[in-house]
Amino acid sequence: MEDGTQHLGHCMVDMKELSASPEGLSAAGVILTPKLPQVDFSLACNDLVASGRDRKPNALVQVAVIDPHKQHLVSHACTEIVEANKDPLFLTGVTFPSEYPASPETLVKLSVYDAKDKTQESSSFLGSATFSVGDLLRAKDERLTLSLRSSDGVCTAGTVVVSRLKMGEMEEVDVDQITTDIPSQKCPLVCESAHHSCTDRENNPLTGPVFKNPVCKVYRFQTVDSKWMLVREQMEECTLSFSIPKQLLALYIQEDMSRVQDLKELGDLSPHWDNLRKEVMTRYAGIISSYQETLAEMDKINGCSFKPSCCKAQKSLEFIPINLHTQRMRVTCPKKTDAFYDIITVGAPAAHFQGFKGGGLHRLLSRYEAEKKSFSTAYQCIYYSPEHTAKAQEVLSIMSLLQPLITRLVDQLLQAAHEHSSPGLRDALKHLSDKTEQFVHTLKDELVKSALLALHAAQPGYVSKNQKSTPAGSQHQGHTNQTNDQNQNPIQGLPGHSPPTSVTETTVVCNNVEGTPTTAGGEPLSLKHQDTIPHHKEYDEEEWDRLWANVAKCLNCVIAMVDKLQEEDNTKQDPVPEHQLADVITSHNPGDWREQLCPLVTRLKDCVMEVVEKAKRAMTFVLLQEAACSIPQGFLLQQRRDIVFSQALAALACGFVMRLYAGMQDKGFLRQLHLVGLVAQFESLLSTYSEEFGMLEDMEVGISDLQRVMFKITEAKSDDLSDLQPLVCGRRDHFTVEVPLPKLVFHTLPEEIKEGKLLRVFPVLFNVGINEQQTIAERFGDISLQERINQKNFETLEAYYKSLSEKVPLECLPCFQTQTNIKELLETLGQNVVAKKKKNVEILWTAGTICRRLNGIRFTSCKSAKDRTSMSVTLEQCALLRDEHQLSKDFFMRALDCMRREGCRIENVQKNIKCRKYAFNMLQLMAFPKCYRPPEGTYGKVDS
Repeated sequence: MEDGTQHLGHCMVDMKELSASPEGLSAAGVILTPKLPQVDFSLACNDLVASGRDRKPNALVQVAVIDPHKQHLVSHACTEIVEANKDPLFLTGVTFPSEYPASPETLVKLSVYDAKDKTQESSSFLGSATFSVGDLLRAKDERLTLSLRSSDGVCTAGTVVVSRLKMGEMEEVDVDQITTDIPSQKCPLVCESAHHSCTDRENNPLTGPVFKNPVCKVYRFQTVDSKWMLVREQMEECTLSFSIPKQLLALYIQEDMSRVQDLKELGDLSPHWDNLRKEVMTRYAGIISSYQETLAEMDKINGCSFKPSCCKAQKSLEFIPINLHTQRMRVTCPKKTDAFYDIITVGAPAAHFQGFKGGGLHRLLSRYEAEKKSFSTAYQCIYYSPEHTAKAQEVLSIMSLLQPLITRLVDQLLQAAHEHSSPGLRDALKHLSDKTEQFVHTLKDELVKSALLALHAAQPGYVSKNQKSTPAGSQHQGHTNQTNDQNQNPIQGLPGHSPPTSVTETTVVCNNVEGTPTTAGGEPLSLKHQDTIPHHKEYDEEEWDRLWANVAKCLNCVIAMVDKLQEEDNTKQDPVPEHQLADVITSHNPGDWREQLCPLVTRLKDCVMEVVEKAKRAMTFVLLQEAACSIPQGFLLQQRRDIVFSQALAALACGFVMRLYAGMQDKGFLRQLHLVGLVAQFESLLSTYSEEFGMLEDMEVGISDLQRVMFKITEAKSDDLSDLQPLVCGRRDHFTVEVPLPKLVFHTLPEEIKEGKLLRVFPVLFNVGINEQQTIAERFGDISLQERINQKNFETLEAYYKSLSEKVPLECLPCFQTQTNIKELLETLGQNVVAKKKKNVEILWTAGTICRRLNGIRFTSCKSAKDRTSMSVTLEQCALLRDEHQLSKDFFMRALDCMRREGCRIENVQKNIKCRKYAFNMLQLMAFPKCYRPPEGTYGKVDS
């Protein structure tokens, strides 16, 4: 008898990891050619002899591959344990995926052990057998029966049956062969790859550059009508785990460097404001340096496409989502169309390296906004609400987009004029008019006007006209009267701004050398908090109105000239009386359109540039004051928010791409995509206690920030895989993710999508804690955060459905077997959200069902997307099999046990912590809802 403990630990070479790297296979000595198509087989044993004659063995089979050149064994797979049975039929099969370099000469060694317990930590060797893949393929019915030889090589310890898996009805087996807790139950076959009829994602050119390193499992379960369904699980990593955060970091660096340059271009400021500017620029330089170091560290990582949970607090990887994977369940039933169910699993987007001692983003931001007014007093700044700051960023963003676009359209107009093309002239003019009007509308905002006035007052040597004309003794009273007249500030109408104050305040002039505020009379002033933006009558307020009005006038001149040129052209063909044009148009040589248009469009470009320069300086000054008030807390919060958003966006982009690929042939889905957008439903299992409370606060803000993201589908430059990687562009207030598709696929899309229409995503988050910490929170702590999140996001989901039902026929939505309609499901969800029920996981079940009914993107998260997430994903999959595919009630728990013990999720645990155990203990599991508890022997105390 041989101790098999050292062979059964799952710490040996993982062939899935080796097969992902040709170098790894060579290093292991596995050089097998030519390659074969995917080969899958199942295992069963007969007449096993246990070490003790008076007992039946607890059998399992370890599968190893033998290198024919070096006779070197490499561990390949291991079955589950079948207890107390001398004729076990194993649920877990074996696969040689298409990417694995197997050949007919590949030798496979099967070693059978008698395990002492379900933990597989110790065992006794029973016997082994060896065969080649070619032997199996040549055998009758592709089935081999091999004798097991004991360690002495003489005694026969029974037989092992190897059967290649094929599509079709599950073969009948003797019920007595199967160990089960349910009488008269037949067990499914399980293997580690899809059936031959299932398309491997690696063969799909669309998914190649985004998804990689697939792990596959296949099960066969019995339906209520005694038919058999084939169920495939496939889990993959996503390259966007690293590529999206790297692109975001580059954009953050670019944006902050641009902000520093804008601050430099503000020109001369008074000593007070100049000192603040220097301090803010120093802070930005620190962030830029930190982000550059992080990006450099990430660039050193090659070939990795996911961050394991054990690295969640590693600083160099803090922008990378934790354990991001996709999982697809494909269900094949007799005489029915295959069904797909996708889910993305990811650790909660949170700043783990920074920690949660002070809470998460929601609490930190609320506290920061409450304190910012006092910061503005200390730094002698104007307080801007978050809405004002967001508006300033929006104006800067729109200008940065429209100004070069207007320039390009002007060039197109001149080119059309040069070619004497009337249609080209009309099209270019239409686009130029639309963009110029949008430009003017953006700059008519009162925030721009007020900020220009404030910037004027911050320049060196600023002295009000009243100071020049009013004697010192009476000047203070006169300025007080001015302030009273200005209580109706032009910006008061903006949302989020505090109401006009009734307190009379003395205008502060901070332009003396020391930067000390004084009254107009020169006496020191005790600084009072200023809630409103200053309004200086001595500054020519009409100058700004004249500037952007000039842009509109220049555009009108261009329109009038184009009309004149086209009328003259028409007159040559069909003479009609010539119409009079506006006085602004002078007579030109009618022969050269370009020559006549050139002075007018040049003037338009000059006016646009002049307006941009002034507005840019004004908005930069707003952001300078906001940044000055933020030192140092605001900068730290911005970094934390960048980190959390990066993780959330990587997950969302992964989900969007997966959903897009799955729905490429679904016209109803594509119509919904461009008319309304998609809902992205995040399920969270975090508790509202201790550190996870802070994680949930981070996650809430990160998911909410995804509202600033739009998607755009583009035509790839080529069909090369490198040209199919999604790209991110934009700045913090608005990002666009471009998803390139091959030319042939792109041209099958609706015209609206092909024309570049931006596609929206509506993120919603629902959280229900299920662990022992949530028990403490419910009894002694606070669950108001969870209640508020669920209520707020229920309202968002309800509003999305209302918009969808108004714009898209409900026939475009997928069909399900269950008859409950979406409106009824929403009512049920609303009732559960307000119900005071502990660990009300029905909220998660109902929200997930609604998401699938709405063609949405499903996400599931916990702290590391490894343990609680695995319980949730497997439960959801079995519930779908029961509700949509008539999974037999007798098979429900069996299916759940199979998926948790031998499915993709235990492989996910192995990838993360190099151990096949969920990180639970018995005390924790007592607090879990029963349906979220793992099978015996699959959990224990491990580092997670």
